[in-house]
Order: sequence, then structure tokens, then C-alpha cells
Amino acid sequence: MSESDAAKVTIPDGNTIPEGNWPPNILAVFKRMAPASKYMGLEIVAADAQARTVEVVFNAGPDMCNMWGGIQGGMVAAMLDDVMSLAVGLDLEWGQISPTLELKVSMLAPSRPGRITGRGRVIKRGKSVGFIEGELLDAEGTLLATGSSTATFVTLKRKEKPAAE
Repeated sequence: MSESDAAKVTIPDGNTIPEGNWPPNILAVFKRMAPASKYMGLEIVAADAQARTVEVVFNAGPDMCNMWGGIQGGMVAAMLDDVMSLAVGLDLEWGQISPTLELKVSMLAPSRPGRITGRGRVIKRGKSVGFIEGELLDAEGTLLATGSSTATFVTLKRKEKPAAE
């Protein structure tokens, strides 16, 4: 069943969340998507926290292209970074983030506007560092780009409330 066919729950800001048992980082994306992810047309298709895998679709528009009609390489890298960060975030604890330390991208075929499937998976996760791989495919299944990244895990500090006087 595709995301568009799935039952959805509307949250107070008007966004919808497909019904299902979504990991916390994916729920956070449904509730408040990053502007860059929104710009790239991110749709979450599937997430498996136990397998540490995620599948998404990017709806790449012509405004992401270079002057020759291909999606600009930095945008391809951003799509891979997005899908890999979602994969490594599947088992983060509340208040943790996973900044990318290193990112490698291999462009294998020209990326064109349209629906681009992204898949990410965690290769190895330690206490403070994770290793992730990702790939992008066009609608015909052609492998467009692959990537690998290293991410660190950071626990954000809660803001202290000022003491009442």
C-alpha cells in the first residue's frame, strides 16, 4: 500500500501522518519537516527501526537542475544525506541528534526531475558513531547515485527554566 493510499491522522497544524507504528524520528519529520527536505519533495515510504532501513521518495523539480537539465550534484548529495540521516536516526533516544561528520557521493547516472527513490541503511552503529549507506534510483529503477556517511550522536541539553523569584 502506498503512502497516499494509507489511512492518515491529522495533527493540529494540519499535517497528516500515515497510520502505522512509526519510529520517533520519522514521526518528528511528519510533524515538522526540515525546510530543505520539503524543498526536495521528501515523502517517507517505509521505515524499519529493527533493520535500520528507510525508503523515501523525493519529488525533484526543475528548480533543482543545472543549466543542462540534470539535477545539480549538490542536490543529489543533499538527497542522499537526508535519507542516510533518517536511517541512522531510527534508534536515537529522545533529545539526540546525528550530525553528519563525513559524506561521500558517487554519481553513477544523470539525475533528472521527477520521482527519485532513496534508500538508506545503517551498516554499523556504535555508542558515538554510525556508518550509513544510501542509494538513489529513478522511476525505471536505474541506480543514479550511491553514498556513504559517518555520523556522530549528540545529546542536546535541555534549556534550564529560570528560577522563580
